[in-house]
Amino acid sequence: MTEIYKEFTFEAAHRLPNVPLDHKCQRLHGHSYRVQIWVRGPLDPKLGWVMDFAEIKDAFEPLRLKLDHYYLNEIAGLENPTSEVLAEWIWARLKPTLPSLSKILVSETCTSAAVYTA
Repeated sequence: MTEIYKEFTFEAAHRLPNVPLDHKCQRLHGHSYRVQIWVRGPLDPKLGWVMDFAEIKDAFEPLRLKLDHYYLNEIAGLENPTSEVLAEWIWARLKPTLPSLSKILVSETCTSAAVYTA
């Protein structure tokens, strides 16, 4: 088995409503998010790939458009939009169209990320 991934970026604002009132993430702020969509499978013997990267892009693009330059807290299912919640939210919406999905990584900064696998 081989794993591949395609990386995407989007900009969005959020706040974390469930942290203490004096926590910095309680306040409205934004991130330049980086999302990696990982797919696992056997190499196609003729094509030499697991999947065309364009298929991953096509599957994620509608979600990226829902997230990019929006206030995440206003999106159903993202009322508490931690990176962990966002990774699971993306997984739930991609898995039906990408059955070989193996991992979602969501980075909100260059040093902090959450990984979701089922």
